[in-house]
Amino acid sequence: MNRDTTTSPAADWGQLLWDPLRLSAMATEYAVDAWQRSILYADVRRQRGNQYLEHLQEQTPNVLDFASEVIMSGLDLPQPVNYGLVRILPPADAPADPKKRPFVVVDPRAGHGPGIGGFKPDSEVGAALKAGHPCYFVGFLPDPVPGQTVEDVMRAEAAFVRRVGELHPGSRGKPAVIGNCQAGWQILMAAAVWPELFGPIIVAGAPLSYWAGDNPMRYAGGLTGGSWLTALTSDLGAGRFDGAWLVQNFENLDPANTLWSKQYNLYAKVDTEGPRHLQFEKYWGGHVFLNDVEIQYIVDNLFIGNKLSTAQLVTSDGVRIDLRNIRSPILVFCSYGDNITPPPQALGWITDLYRNDLDVLGHDQTIVYATHDSIGHLGIFVSGSVGRKEHQEFAENIDIIDVLPAGIHHMQIDEHPDPVQEGDPTSDVFLTRIRRSSIDEVREIVRPDPENDRRFAAVARISEVNLACYRSFVQPWMRALVTDQGAKWLEQLHPLRMGYELWSDRHPLAAAVHEAAQHVRDHRQPVSEANPFLQLQAQFSTAVEQMLDQFRDCRDQIYAQAFDTLYSLPLVQAMTGQSLHDDAPPRAHPSETPEHRQYLVQELTRLEGAVHSGGLVEAAIRALFFVLAERGEADERHFRHAEELVRPQLGNDFDMQAFRHLVRRQALLMRLHEDAAVSAIPGLLNNVAPDDIRQVAGMIAQVLGSGDALSAPEQAKLKQVSTLFEQAIRRAQAASAPAMPSAHDAPSAVADTKPKTSSPKPKAPQKTTASKTPAAPQTRQTRRGKST
Repeated sequence: MNRDTTTSPAADWGQLLWDPLRLSAMATEYAVDAWQRSILYADVRRQRGNQYLEHLQEQTPNVLDFASEVIMSGLDLPQPVNYGLVRILPPADAPADPKKRPFVVVDPRAGHGPGIGGFKPDSEVGAALKAGHPCYFVGFLPDPVPGQTVEDVMRAEAAFVRRVGELHPGSRGKPAVIGNCQAGWQILMAAAVWPELFGPIIVAGAPLSYWAGDNPMRYAGGLTGGSWLTALTSDLGAGRFDGAWLVQNFENLDPANTLWSKQYNLYAKVDTEGPRHLQFEKYWGGHVFLNDVEIQYIVDNLFIGNKLSTAQLVTSDGVRIDLRNIRSPILVFCSYGDNITPPPQALGWITDLYRNDLDVLGHDQTIVYATHDSIGHLGIFVSGSVGRKEHQEFAENIDIIDVLPAGIHHMQIDEHPDPVQEGDPTSDVFLTRIRRSSIDEVREIVRPDPENDRRFAAVARISEVNLACYRSFVQPWMRALVTDQGAKWLEQLHPLRMGYELWSDRHPLAAAVHEAAQHVRDHRQPVSEANPFLQLQAQFSTAVEQMLDQFRDCRDQIYAQAFDTLYSLPLVQAMTGQSLHDDAPPRAHPSETPEHRQYLVQELTRLEGAVHSGGLVEAAIRALFFVLAERGEADERHFRHAEELVRPQLGNDFDMQAFRHLVRRQALLMRLHEDAAVSAIPGLLNNVAPDDIRQVAGMIAQVLGSGDALSAPEQAKLKQVSTLFEQAIRRAQAASAPAMPSAHDAPSAVADTKPKTSSPKPKAPQKTTASKTPAAPQTRQTRRGKST
């Protein structure tokens, strides 16, 4: 029985006190229910312990809820890693469409085991399968390969994506890759080094700019003196870092949920909550390990050093990891309810890398961001509502995301204005709108603070000094004293592991509790929702949660004030190489180098020369962007309708990558040289038949009419475009009309064709007719973006 005591009518304690018999009966009823719930709660927790022990014995422990088959093992690579690639087997009644691009879901290795991206049917994996895409999953084993590094994992992930692309040569585009949390920044690092392998990249809840925002976790490095503690923890693990410490850091962020709410929710709804609780605990208790070199790299270069978002990382073979090298669209999905990766940390890399919108356009990079108002960090991956809405819309609109023009865009998913048709599987519940955003809009979310950066730069320098001291004077002793068996004992004594292992069937009282729970289920006597003691229980729980929340807020405020006070001291900043009178930023902005400025000038000059290059398709795309420029947005109805109209014209040899390049290039031209690009439309149609021009003009009107009604300025622009197309039609008709022979030319023509007077004359109209409809090869070249 699932009770919601928050909506129950309030008890009238005044009347109850005057009716002791009724009060006694209610107290007895509540006492019996509370006792039974206690037994059932203990039994579910016993099952939790059993599940944990069974999970440890699995060869490849995971929580993936879909059937799969192994495609590649990272252990077989030249630089072996503990990662692997599996193919998700679609249901027999819903096979994948081989023409659709494959999806690759990469799970985070941040303390927990793999499977969270396919934890339930309404998940990232489930959304990709429902949309008809082939789907793959990248997971990992609990123990890393000795000597495995972050760079080795990057190479493995690139090899997996390359393999998926090879398995689907006939798909519409390159593989779309989803990176959750830690996997998000690692996938972007791989895509920056091997950009040719990746299609659209979705990073969900992934921290990329670690000094941004105001979440308390970012102060941990400074308040503990840097990353020396990470090195000590790895040494205590005999060269392995226990992921349970990362999980404990997550739990410390919300003591109310960790210490009370999670357990109370199971106790209060124990009749129905058991299966969900066990499912989540299987994931939450699946702790994994990292090599010492892996976690040290992550903490030094990302968490404390914050070097990824300013292109300061370099691979072992000298390749700079610059996120601006990524040629695929990047979709960032984050939530304001996420206390681990809030939007400033998810989006701060944009303001770290780019000064203005022109800088983004100059790198031909497409960035899309979508935000959720309230969902927590784990909810981004496991929430059923998020899976049915955001992840489903991402999967269904992935081709639209792929052809978006360069720049920053904001994606918003709303309820569909059209009513859902019952029994129609194609009827959409949600409508995706994509509008043009800007670097200034992102900056309002991130709120960069130079003084804050100076404090964190001081932390990074102090961390380097403390780590060097630890490695010089302490680490040799620790490595000599710690043995493999001692490290194993310390792992088993971790508080999180002990919570699972102490209460299972191994406990001498477990059998008695299990037997009592069976008896309780057979004779369950749930209390009435109107019982005043049940309402008092709920009120007490709320009070405990509020108390722990107040403790958390006070603790976080103390952390923030201590951090700001300590690292704002002029002496501390001077000791870390920062002068009070130095106005230079603590991190050099990567877009201010002379090489980059020269690159921008060359790109913009080359783009300006393409204004008069193109044909029929280029003209149509310019017209669409010109009319919708005032609105600054389009919804999926425009894209769907445009695809339905254009696809028959493109033929069976449609090249998604060529079409993507064409659309993005024309959009960039319209963004930077709108007047010149629009004025050049008639010239682009010089060698096109009148019927083709007229047909495309009608298609443009249909596409623009498929969404919301056009405003008055948009209607005026549509009229202007129609006039340009009419001019091109009249010019094409004049050019294709047969020329009248003059008196001077007639004798010559007759003389030249005297032996065969009858054959040339009837063929002349056929040539004229043929010129109105270009030959097939010419049409395909024009539609692929080549000049006619």
